[in-house]
Amino acid sequence: MDRKLTFADFGEIMANRKLSNILVTGGAGFIGCNFIHYLFGESTAGGKAFTDSGFEGRIVNVDCLTYAGNAESLADIEKKYGESFTSGKERRYFFEKVDICERAEIERIMRQYDIDTVIHFAAESHVDRSILGPETFMKTNVMGTFTLLDVAREFWKKEDGSMRDDVLFHHISTDEVYGSLGETGYFLETTPYDPRSPYSSSKASSDHIVMAYFHTYGLPVTLSNCTNNYGPFQFPEKLLPLMISNIKDGKNLPVYGDGKNIRDWIYVEDHNRGVWQIVKNSPSGEKWNLGGENEWENIKLLNTVIDLTAKELGKNPDEVKKTITYVKDRPGHDRRYAIDCTKAKTKLGWERKMTFEQGLSSTIKWYLEHGEWISHIQSGSYKDWINRNYTEQGR
Repeated sequence: MDRKLTFADFGEIMANRKLSNILVTGGAGFIGCNFIHYLFGESTAGGKAFTDSGFEGRIVNVDCLTYAGNAESLADIEKKYGESFTSGKERRYFFEKVDICERAEIERIMRQYDIDTVIHFAAESHVDRSILGPETFMKTNVMGTFTLLDVAREFWKKEDGSMRDDVLFHHISTDEVYGSLGETGYFLETTPYDPRSPYSSSKASSDHIVMAYFHTYGLPVTLSNCTNNYGPFQFPEKLLPLMISNIKDGKNLPVYGDGKNIRDWIYVEDHNRGVWQIVKNSPSGEKWNLGGENEWENIKLLNTVIDLTAKELGKNPDEVKKTITYVKDRPGHDRRYAIDCTKAKTKLGWERKMTFEQGLSSTIKWYLEHGEWISHIQSGSYKDWINRNYTEQGR
C-alpha cells in the first residue's frame, strides 16, 4: 500500500479526487437530505452562509425509505435537478430506492452511474429503537456498511490490484461510540471506543470496518464523528422536533431521568459543511471530530425551547412547563457527550456559521411552519406519497 498522505498533500488531493458522481446513502433522512440540499446550493437555512459547496457534479441518492426516510423532503431537489428537470440541462439528481445490504443493487448503481465518491449517511440511529430491536441496527449499520465498502473496493480496483487515487469513501459516525464523559474533558479523535447501547456499538463496529478497509486494502476512506445535529427535516421522534410538536399540540413533554444528561448540539448544515471539507481536503485514513462546542443539559435546553416556542405560539411558557413529565431513564443512558474539534478547525479551516441562538430559533420556526410535513409522517400519508411517486412507477 502507498504511504499515508500527509496534510502537506492537500492541494494534490483536491486536484486528484473526481467528486463528480457522488453516491449519498441515506439521503432521504435528516442529515442526508440536508447534505444534498447543501451540495446543490439549496440551503434550508436561507441566506448565503451555506451556499459555498461549489459542487457541479451528479448525486445518486440511495435510500430504502424506512420509517425515518422521507423522499418528500427532497421534492424541491427532484423538481429542479431530477427527473422533473425540464430546462434542457443535464440531469444531476437521481433517486434509487435500494437497501444498502443488497449487494447486487449496489454493484449495479456503482457501474450505472460510474460512482467515484461514496458519502455514507445511511444508518438506523435512534437509541431507544436499538434497545427494543437491535437486530435491524446490526444489519443496516454493520452489514450495510460492509457491503458498501466491499463493492467500492472491487469497483475502484485497478487492473494491477491497486486502488484508484481519485476516489473516496467517507463514513459518517457519531460521538456516542466514545461512551460517556464525566463532568470534564472532551472526546478526541484518539479517544478509545466505549459504546454503551446497541446503536452506538453498531456504529463503532462500522467505524472499525471502514478503517480496516483502509489499512488492509488501501481503500481511500475518511471518517467523521459528530455530536447531536438539529435543524429542518428531522424525524419527530427526536428531542427537538418532538418537543416543539408536543408544545404546539398541548401534549406532555417527557424527560428521561433527572433531565441533567448533557449533549453538544450543532446545526445540521454546519455539520454538512464540515463533511464536505473533509471529502474535498482530507488525506485518506484520517478521522475527524465535528462538534458544536455547545453543551446543554436536556432539561435546560427544554426550558429554552419552551420559552421560544411558546412565544411563537402566543402561549404562556409557565403553563407549558407544567407539562414536563419526568419518566424512567433508559438503560445505558450516557451522562455527557462533548467533542474537541480542534483538528478540523486548525487543519481544515472549518468553522461554524450558525450560532445556537439563531439556529434554534430558525429550527423552531421551521417546524411550526411545516406542520403538514410532520403530520404526513405521523399519519402515514407520506408512505402513500412514496407509493405514488416511486413504487407504482417501478422506481
